[in-house]
Amino acid sequence: MPRPPVRLVLIVAAVLLAVSVLGIGLLRAATYEPPGAGSRDAPAQVGPAAGTPGRCAGVPVSAVKELRGMWLTTVMNIDWPSKPGLSKEQVQAEYRAWLELAVSMRHNAIFVHVRPSGDAFWESAYAPWSEWLTGKRDGRSPGWDPMEFMITEAHARNLEFHAWFNPYRGTQPGPSGPGADFAKLAPNHPLLKHRDWAISYPDGKNARLYFDPGIPAARKFVEDAMLEAVAKYDVDGVHFDDFFYPYPEGGGNTFADDASFARRADKAQSRGDWRRANVDTLVREMNQRIKQLKPWVKFGISPFGIWRNQETDRAGSDTHGLQSYDSIYADTRKWVREGWLDYVVPQLYWAIGFDKADYTKALPWWSELVKGTRVQLYIGQGDYRVGEKGPWRQPDQLDRQLTLNDKYGVLGSVHFSAKQIREDRLGSVTRYRDHHYAAPSLLPPMAQLPAEPPGAPRLVAARRTAAGPVELEWQAGAGKEPASWALYRVDGAAAKLVATGRNGAKVRDPAPPAAAAKYCLSGLDRSGNESAISEPRGVTR
Repeated sequence: MPRPPVRLVLIVAAVLLAVSVLGIGLLRAATYEPPGAGSRDAPAQVGPAAGTPGRCAGVPVSAVKELRGMWLTTVMNIDWPSKPGLSKEQVQAEYRAWLELAVSMRHNAIFVHVRPSGDAFWESAYAPWSEWLTGKRDGRSPGWDPMEFMITEAHARNLEFHAWFNPYRGTQPGPSGPGADFAKLAPNHPLLKHRDWAISYPDGKNARLYFDPGIPAARKFVEDAMLEAVAKYDVDGVHFDDFFYPYPEGGGNTFADDASFARRADKAQSRGDWRRANVDTLVREMNQRIKQLKPWVKFGISPFGIWRNQETDRAGSDTHGLQSYDSIYADTRKWVREGWLDYVVPQLYWAIGFDKADYTKALPWWSELVKGTRVQLYIGQGDYRVGEKGPWRQPDQLDRQLTLNDKYGVLGSVHFSAKQIREDRLGSVTRYRDHHYAAPSLLPPMAQLPAEPPGAPRLVAARRTAAGPVELEWQAGAGKEPASWALYRVDGAAAKLVATGRNGAKVRDPAPPAAAAKYCLSGLDRSGNESAISEPRGVTR
């Protein structure tokens, strides 16, 4: 049955938005044609990630350890705020609603777009206030601190806060953004002062300004701008997506970096090698500088899902799409092998069985890449594609992809984006939540981060409230105060994780059984390292 014309208009508008805002990388994913073959059967469901060591009342405790998150996109008000220029109260209410959605999905992390394109969602000495928040391009403060609010609210719900930055993008295309028109920039935009750092690309109405990655002073400036937020705020992670050098536009467009290329130290270096070296330097230096500033802050990147194709490079994946190594000068394989990242989140926005980039072929390549490294592999899931023609009309497509993730030892997923999770097209979100996120999860600890696990806590009392939930009183164990806690309830042959919370939040089992139950508690440090398990405590009425 054909779709109504208005639906078609909305689909076309969504694709155009993907072109102007999210870049050709997502557009390629969104416009791929599915193969003619039918869907394949998913492999058998595998068990959860390695369980937490310890025992409760004589049975082993069991908890899934995986990151679960969503991208909250601010540029062009794709997700949040719903429109520019809202009042503080409206912006805060909307943000809290997104966090409550994350909690209802049993997520444990959120990735918030805080530097979409040379701007900032905090009071910055390096960038103007974001127009997607204030509704104005005058650089003036909204009169409150959104970053402090966002982080405090996320932590109150025991969600990790990953600050999502676009390093080199200086503006967004017109008419919504200033494009490449310097006269339309905020008065305190850094590219007004440093016009020699600016490159306009592509030609025409879709032009935007970039900071030239080939100018060391420009690179240090964008690093400083991002590290300012790390220094000022209690972020848990620094996160980049796939935008470094721009995706190629074709049509004779060239990224005009001749001047900085001519000044390169090694004159024998090709332009491609030089550009890759520039991005490598940014990634390496950001990793070093973050760890020098706050060793516990995680650093991760969500690259395009193809490094190189096997037909180009024997070390590449069995795919046939755009190669990030060659097209956007992102040597993602090197970043993982060198250990410059704490986690990597390839954007595998393709269906199972898709001929150019089959999920079942791209995923094993990334799984193999991280082996022997300390880099954790999460997958960027394409929730936004649900409902498109072909395999994406199957409501279980994402469900099956998460099953494959389990098979290949993936330690988490980040979903693009928050709006699609809320819309739950075809019921696909509810389906994978119920199958894969049915119980809470703990964050997988990272061996390279500081480890200060607290002592075993002590459960003092467990009482059933009149409203139904069981509330527990506890005391911290010896050593450092825990950052968060994990509550286990004996259920047959195991004590399963039933709730988590930030230190200071009430310890509560939201859905206890009608019969008597026994509980144990553990404490966790900031890096997810868990204490010994407490002695069990039964419920008293």
